[in-house]
Amino acid sequence: MVRIVAACLAGLLAALAASAACAQTPFPNRTVKFIVPFPAGGINDILARIIGERLQARWGQTIVIENKTGAGGNIGADLAYQSEGDGYALLLSPPGPLAINQTLYKQLPYKPQEFVPITLVGSVPNVAIVRKELPVNSLKELVDYIKANPGKVTFGSQGNGATPHLTGMMFQGMTGTAMVHVPYRGETLVLQDMIGGHVDVFFGNVAAALPQFRDGKVKVVAVLDGKRAPALADIPTTAEAGLPGLVSTGWFALAAPPKTSPALAAEIGKAVVEIINLPDVQARFRAASVEPTPSTPAEMAAFIKEEAQRWGDVIKKNNIVVD
Repeated sequence: MVRIVAACLAGLLAALAASAACAQTPFPNRTVKFIVPFPAGGINDILARIIGERLQARWGQTIVIENKTGAGGNIGADLAYQSEGDGYALLLSPPGPLAINQTLYKQLPYKPQEFVPITLVGSVPNVAIVRKELPVNSLKELVDYIKANPGKVTFGSQGNGATPHLTGMMFQGMTGTAMVHVPYRGETLVLQDMIGGHVDVFFGNVAAALPQFRDGKVKVVAVLDGKRAPALADIPTTAEAGLPGLVSTGWFALAAPPKTSPALAAEIGKAVVEIINLPDVQARFRAASVEPTPSTPAEMAAFIKEEAQRWGDVIKKNNIVVD
């Protein structure tokens, strides 16, 4: 009997020792997955790959980018939400899944506010783009033209509830104007139709507009941010153009599934922020027209709360709903 008890105790101690050893294993000790809720090739994907490449070298573990698309980013966000809170599945997302969709959609399979913030990654200002032939060269002239032609000016977007659509609705509310919304399946299609003369206005991001602007195919009349865009240094901000409340930026943030410990989120955030602050990484961000915006988890949480309030107000005021 004594031998049996001793053997059991020895087995128990061994199990406890193994458990303690596992608990003390440094993070990460296996593959880490970045879930990107939009297709490969877009800015969201590009940023994930830049950061993932440097994290892989730093951690000595494989970083996999998984593009899980659909439903305005909700499918990828839900996949991340359902993952274990152990740091091995992270969500790198634009505004929709984290700040907009909770008001836009009647029902979500996940709760955005339960994601654990890690860090903001970067931001891209949106700009007011107009068709080359439209007889306006400033934001004021655009407002005056729309007022003189109510219901005749069109503005495009990537679809109902997309940031350019919400920005267009916010613009109309602030200026007392009325345009016709024309939804598309992507920003490239909007710009193609704008160049073809079929769309008048597009509140798209600077990265998408830059090549066409430099080629003289479209005009940019304002940057929808508090400061000028480095790539468009001669274009005034909305504040400079007399409409300071019209602020619209695309941004990207890294979040962890619910139940991820704050300590682990902070550890991951520290590594990611250090990578974002590297000069060569910042140069690669800016080459994609993205301004690096690393933050603490608390700063990210406060920022997303503010963004959710801003866009939630626009959605509710205009009764915008996506089933």
